[in-house]
Amino acid sequence: MTRFIKSPKEVASGLLLVLLAAFFAWQAMDLPMGRAIRMGPGYFPMILAGLLGFLGLIVLLTGLTLQPLTEEEGGRGIGLRRWPWLALGLVTLAVVVFGLGIRPLGLGPSMGLAVFLSALASRRFSLLTGAVSAVVMVAFSWAVFIKGLGLPLPMLGPWLGGY
Repeated sequence: MTRFIKSPKEVASGLLLVLLAAFFAWQAMDLPMGRAIRMGPGYFPMILAGLLGFLGLIVLLTGLTLQPLTEEEGGRGIGLRRWPWLALGLVTLAVVVFGLGIRPLGLGPSMGLAVFLSALASRRFSLLTGAVSAVVMVAFSWAVFIKGLGLPLPMLGPWLGGY
């Protein structure tokens, strides 16, 4: 039996990125696009979805080969048991916590929680380095988004006494 998949991990990762890009593009389709000189609310998400889809396609294509592989050359499956499910769950949880916590908690606590949960997904980070990373990212986001760009994001939300 011949196969055209050189690396099942790259094919699965590429497909995941392409599917995510299609989902984000579908969600941004209802927003007005505008033009490059006067961007609408859907312009930036659509550009990011296009870039994500392009990168996913590159990852997908690097996992394929034009010369068919025999079973002895590359006959391994995706191996879902070896995937880092805990890390995937923690990163997904971090995104959900940030998305759900930004309004009631504010930018600072939701950003700190998201970075801390994401840091726990890596074996290289300990609790201390995760906490330090969270503090650094909260300070960075405050400096860039609130002071630098002047975005009206509250650092503390109404649940923590902010406005």
